[in-house]
Amino acid sequence: MTQDLYQYLQWLQMCMQTQEQRISALEQTILKLQQQIKNLDEKKAIHVDRIEYKFDQLKVETLEGTLNIGLNPNDMSAIEDFAVQNQTLATPFSPETNMRKSMKIEEAIYQYLETELPQMIENNQRKLSIPPNESYLSFIKQDIIKQLPARIDYHLKASQASEQQVTDEQIIELLKQEIENGVFVFLNNLPNHVKGMKNE
Repeated sequence: MTQDLYQYLQWLQMCMQTQEQRISALEQTILKLQQQIKNLDEKKAIHVDRIEYKFDQLKVETLEGTLNIGLNPNDMSAIEDFAVQNQTLATPFSPETNMRKSMKIEEAIYQYLETELPQMIENNQRKLSIPPNESYLSFIKQDIIKQLPARIDYHLKASQASEQQVTDEQIIELLKQEIENGVFVFLNNLPNHVKGMKNE
């Protein structure tokens, strides 16, 4: 009987030592995890405070570049001086007609942005081997919408100054072409880390 009691006590002591070792290992793991959490808390979290917009430069923290519709700053050297000295240009359209034309063109471009822009961005991403990223769509669309009134105004004034008759449909096509070119140039000039590509 005493022999059995002695063996039982030895077994109980061995179990307690095993449990103590296990508790000690768990305590060390907890300390390591607490240290990691503390280190993560000390690191500054990435915080996007605001999105800054400039006409010739788009900047959104990690997504930056230039989306030009119309005149490209790189091509400015090829443009002649358009200054008109002491001359007033007569416009063939009344302000009311200009407003109606502008609204018609704007509506057509809005419809184009809703129906064709997503596919165009997707095609350009595929063509440029950029992984699909839906965040570009709203970013590009908003930028185009901001620039649209100025571009329409530019084309309407240019059509009035032109000796040839330019229709609203031709202006719409010109704007669509500018948008397509601008989207391609913008996506093509994105830095590799923004495109989701690895630097080689």
